[in-house]
Amino acid sequence: MHGPHAASVARRRAETVAAGRRGDEGTVRRALLDEAPAVRATALAALVRLERCGLEDLAASLGDPSPVVRRRGAEAAWRAGLAADDVARLVEGRLADKDAAVVEAAAFALGELRSHAACPALARVAAGHPDPLCRESAVAALGAIGDPSSLGVILAALTDRPPIRRRAVLALALYEGPEVDTAIEAARSDRDWQVRQAAEDLSGSRGDAHPPSSRTPSRDPAGSEPPP
Repeated sequence: MHGPHAASVARRRAETVAAGRRGDEGTVRRALLDEAPAVRATALAALVRLERCGLEDLAASLGDPSPVVRRRGAEAAWRAGLAADDVARLVEGRLADKDAAVVEAAAFALGELRSHAACPALARVAAGHPDPLCRESAVAALGAIGDPSSLGVILAALTDRPPIRRRAVLALALYEGPEVDTAIEAARSDRDWQVRQAAEDLSGSRGDAHPPSSRTPSRDPAGSEPPP
């Protein structure tokens, strides 16, 4: 997108941000109907900052034709100050989104919402989504939630790609039992140094009751295998 159209979209986004900062909810809401997805996404973020985002606003963003807006809806969901169970029911549907970035954001949001009800759907993403960042985000969310039913999926993720194996090790922080201890011990000999380090750290802090963060890296590719 270049030229006059791009400049117009940038101007409308800036106006929406400014309206949000001065508390002009009317202007922000009009921007929710803008033809440009980037403006609609900006408007939703402004509405959340105004603490005026309702469940209907969130549902509309999550059902938007543009993945840009759907992803922003998922990212904003857990910060909107709404009832967690209601929000989680909306966000869970985006785990089946055709856009991988939306799925990744939805999984993260469900982890932050600590949605036990979403664990079966998160488990399906963790076990079988073709995008590795989606699998990693789902494993992280399951670890943050800590539901007993998710242990098998997390253990299985220890055979996935290095970033997902590392995330699976961290996800074991809230679990106990011989199979968990065995998995952590095995991870201390993993061929990837970051996985080994995560296992070492977890072994030294098994008494920590704080759940791990469900935040995953950005979608910028980055390998975690050690340099030769």
